[in-house]
Amino acid sequence: MTNKVKPKDPYAKSGVSIDAGNDLVESIKASVNATHDKRVLGGIGGFAGLFQLGGSYKNPILVGCTDGVGTKVSLSQEHHTTNTIGQDLVAMCVNDMVTCGAKPLFFLDYFATSKLEPTSAAKIVKSIAKACKGSDCALLGGETAEMPGHYVGNNFDLAGFSVGVIEKSQLIDGKKIKAGQVILAIESSGPHSNGYSLIRSIIKKKKPPQPIMNALLKPTHLYPRAILELIKKVNVTGMAHITGGGLTENIPRIIKKGFKAQVELSAWKFPKVFQWLQDSGKISNTDMLRIFNCGIGMICILESRDVKKAQMLLKKHKFKSFTLGTIQRSDSPSQIEYI
Repeated sequence: MTNKVKPKDPYAKSGVSIDAGNDLVESIKASVNATHDKRVLGGIGGFAGLFQLGGSYKNPILVGCTDGVGTKVSLSQEHHTTNTIGQDLVAMCVNDMVTCGAKPLFFLDYFATSKLEPTSAAKIVKSIAKACKGSDCALLGGETAEMPGHYVGNNFDLAGFSVGVIEKSQLIDGKKIKAGQVILAIESSGPHSNGYSLIRSIIKKKKPPQPIMNALLKPTHLYPRAILELIKKVNVTGMAHITGGGLTENIPRIIKKGFKAQVELSAWKFPKVFQWLQDSGKISNTDMLRIFNCGIGMICILESRDVKKAQMLLKKHKFKSFTLGTIQRSDSPSQIEYI
């Protein structure tokens, strides 16, 4: 009797394993399905994800956001914290989305790697699913690509795409911002997923103490639940997610011509992780405010009479907040002023 020898998979010999991909799908099914509700039609494994919008909207506007994690991926690999990097990916998309008042509906991810290791990849996808659940959106699908020769060593990259919806009459677009309104700052969890090319260059020159490293690796806050409740109970006229470009570049994006955001530098103190980055990297205040969020992950613009109510609600969601400044009339081309 002749023993049959299973022929070697030519695709596997080139560095791509179909079996590893199948193993990954099996290991993440439960986590992905846990993010689904009756609006998701079909399950994981199809060629496309299906989502039923429903008839509760009179004039719905669909909102789309896409982003990645950047070079924070490299730092998370070096320090074995890739099990939380999925939250960064989801947060960078849904936090952008919620600034116009939109509710996240679903999320899709793209995971590309030099060599697919089902166990480690599953940790990443499961963290994406957990963050989707924490943002009340479905992980509708995704793509995993094994690309030997393109990514070197054990490198990988993450990208994501989210779709949300808002009733047109409830859209928050900054058009109702006016002089005298207050800028309310909501704390960040750290640098979030921005500025890590600079952060990593600083770390190479000066090793941070462990509490600072922990802060650098902490996943990005998820703001949607808190913000969506806030805008139901308080009249918010504008919001900005403080990402790459810091306060200096992001706040003006929602300010109308003829107005400016007047930010009080005495309103807050840079958290320790940002103080360490500033001191270790010899970075000026001007550059810090233009590169990092400096402890502020999101800002909301509202009437002064609503500040206390807003802060109490945010506290319920375990977010610290403080008054950052006010909106003023201005003919200056610069729409942000630090005082």
